[in-house]
Amino acid sequence: MDLTLAMVVLVISVALIFDYTNGFHDAANAIATSVSTRALTPRIALIMAAIMNFIGAFLGTEVADTVGSIIAEGVEGEGNHGLTVVFAALVGAIVWNLITWYFGLPSSSSHALIGGLVGAGVASASTVEWQTVLDKVAIPMVVSPVVGFSGAFLLMLAIMWIFRHRNPQRTMRGFRLAQTVSAAAMALGHGLQDAQKTMGVMFLALLAGGYVTADDGIPLWVKVGAAAAISLGTYSGGWRIMRTLGRRIIHLDPARGFAAEATAAAVLYVMAIGLHAPVSTTHTITSSIMGAGATKRFSAVRWGVARGIVTAWIVTIPAAALVAALTYWFCAMFLP
Repeated sequence: MDLTLAMVVLVISVALIFDYTNGFHDAANAIATSVSTRALTPRIALIMAAIMNFIGAFLGTEVADTVGSIIAEGVEGEGNHGLTVVFAALVGAIVWNLITWYFGLPSSSSHALIGGLVGAGVASASTVEWQTVLDKVAIPMVVSPVVGFSGAFLLMLAIMWIFRHRNPQRTMRGFRLAQTVSAAAMALGHGLQDAQKTMGVMFLALLAGGYVTADDGIPLWVKVGAAAAISLGTYSGGWRIMRTLGRRIIHLDPARGFAAEATAAAVLYVMAIGLHAPVSTTHTITSSIMGAGATKRFSAVRWGVARGIVTAWIVTIPAAALVAALTYWFCAMFLP
């Protein structure tokens, strides 16, 4: 096995590790609200989320194409140097995922990966598609939480008005059943968004090694590998972050849980299929939970916890970029 092939195998293995950490880091995104309202048991919720993550990964490649295009021009055919850039980007994303998981902060695995790609690209003087970063990452990063908050707030107001004369216990029992559907939709959207991001990075590794060209489609084995890794990660849990989303921001009832999940899922589908934008499932569901919870009263939301989460959002891209840059500079010392 020559060095380039060995590095391709290494980088793809690390990409799958990132995909796995993405799964357990973001498992809470799809199911925390359903578990906290007791619409689903934790184990059943995790099994359902893992299955829907796997299916969602095969619903398109638009997000993967966007992620891959950020530094594709800078690594195509670059061999060991290009592979080192992709490796450094993955290390930056994984390190930040593990730090935020340890502290129970629902930060964005997506933006950690984007930050890693940008940091490694800048450190290596590779071409970074800044227009793509602005149009497909920065703008949706701001828009998706705003839409999630306002959409969930308005949907919950509509639910409160429609069911205002209904029996509360019977209504909540119905929304527990509805949450099974909304949680499944959220998990499907998570697979559609996040598994594709890993596919994009795996494709970058093959592109740098000269095994594919920029015009080739994503190989089936890459799709299957990314889908399987994120599903296994999701099934393994993510309990620290689940507590933050399900309990610490606000205590949700089934109706508000349904409103949050349904809104977040809709945002993920529109961003992935319509705009090809790799948005954060974490940002989207967290803001939707806040929006649905704010219909009780604004003071019901624990804004101190929310402020800590927002801080993690802001720090994610530069922090992952810094780790990726340091990793690249260290690895570059050993390049021939």
